[in-house]
Amino acid sequence: MSNNTHNQFDKKSEAWSARFSEPVSDLVKRYTASVFFETRLAPFDIQGSLAHAEMLSHVGVISQDDYQAIQTGMATILDEIAQGQFTWELDLEDVHLNIEKRLVELIGDAGKRLHTGRSRNDQVATDIRLWLREEIDVCSELLRQLRQALAQMALQHHTTILPGFTHLQVAQPVTFGHHLLAYAEMFERDFQRLQDCRKRVNQLPLGAAALAGTSYPIDRERVAQSLGFDGVCRNSLDAVSDRDFAIEFCAAVSLAMTHISRLSEELILWMSPRVGFISLADRFCTGSSIMPQKKNPDVPELARGKTGRVNGNLIGLLTLMKGQPLAYNKDNQEDKEGLFDSADTLRDTLTIFVDMVGGIQVKAENMRAAALQGFSTATDLADYLVKKGLPFRDAHETVALAVRECEQKGIDLADLSLAELKAFNSAIEDDIFQVLTLEGSVSARNHIGGTAPERVKAEAERIIAATR
Repeated sequence: MSNNTHNQFDKKSEAWSARFSEPVSDLVKRYTASVFFETRLAPFDIQGSLAHAEMLSHVGVISQDDYQAIQTGMATILDEIAQGQFTWELDLEDVHLNIEKRLVELIGDAGKRLHTGRSRNDQVATDIRLWLREEIDVCSELLRQLRQALAQMALQHHTTILPGFTHLQVAQPVTFGHHLLAYAEMFERDFQRLQDCRKRVNQLPLGAAALAGTSYPIDRERVAQSLGFDGVCRNSLDAVSDRDFAIEFCAAVSLAMTHISRLSEELILWMSPRVGFISLADRFCTGSSIMPQKKNPDVPELARGKTGRVNGNLIGLLTLMKGQPLAYNKDNQEDKEGLFDSADTLRDTLTIFVDMVGGIQVKAENMRAAALQGFSTATDLADYLVKKGLPFRDAHETVALAVRECEQKGIDLADLSLAELKAFNSAIEDDIFQVLTLEGSVSARNHIGGTAPERVKAEAERIIAATR
């Protein structure tokens, strides 16, 4: 290669280009670059770099003057990024090299010393963990708000009765508040999963360098404390190649979105005029370009659809990691877009649902009318007979015969006369009519986890207090 060609290559060289005799092609640059989808990591990259620089200065690897220059330069870069004045270059491949190049432009050789004792491998692993830790905190707070919104509505409707379903067939009466609190339980588990995931996210990989650690006298615990990590990754090979924490987060997001999807499905069904249990505020719905009467529940429909994409991100990450030998491989660059998308989707969905749930308009009369259909108090009649001494299987058969007769007559169990009921079992007395009411049915289940209004009220108040 001629000197002119060599010099031309040097002018646009990457941090590692001295090893190569020709530059990377433009197509390969675009194919391998991550800079344009990982710019969100920039503040965290700077945060980690400053902690690393402080440690290097503390142990005497760089001078105090160099550290102060790095601080000044990074402050300028952070401001340029915030103001939208930072130029991201494709030739520099990723966020880390873009920031490093700009730092060297600003402060000279001090900027070149910043990378002492670390690699892009442990650097990016640290950046992702710093970013993800913040995302977990944001989503955890939104889950808290959503649980509170559900509990507040449950408290308002702890006596509102609607049919409970199994197999999408009317089963037994429950209260709307009790139904909402089932989702509050799901979202509490999602919160717990994120908190548990955070413990494994919050371990510092920096100091592992490329894969084997570094010969410089670094103080990893000092950096961990500075950045608020709970501890350090204990094996350098694992530190740079581990993406378990990202997979675990995506799994937690998939479960949370699955719960949102189930709630969405019910909101969609309940809003249908054929059911008519609720109405959603107009700001969460759209109309039709051809049918002027339509009010479509677009937000829950889209949330239901986005769940599929989030599940795909989890499968993508699992597949990405399944065949990788130790330690870091370029494959791992593919961890970010799905991870970012899952975090964005959960955060945005939760933000909308907190607002949407609080604005649900309940049509209690329609709920009650539906609960009177489908013989929802049949189990109460069976329980009544058991308490009169009849074995449950015999009671079950007796009530089934009564239901069949009611179907033929087009009436409900409560519409049968006492004489008609006694024809099925002579132990039935006048008190049966209280048992066959919707209120009597829900009130009878007065235990922890039951649908009795007083239990629902107490549980809603407990969740409201816990989520304040």
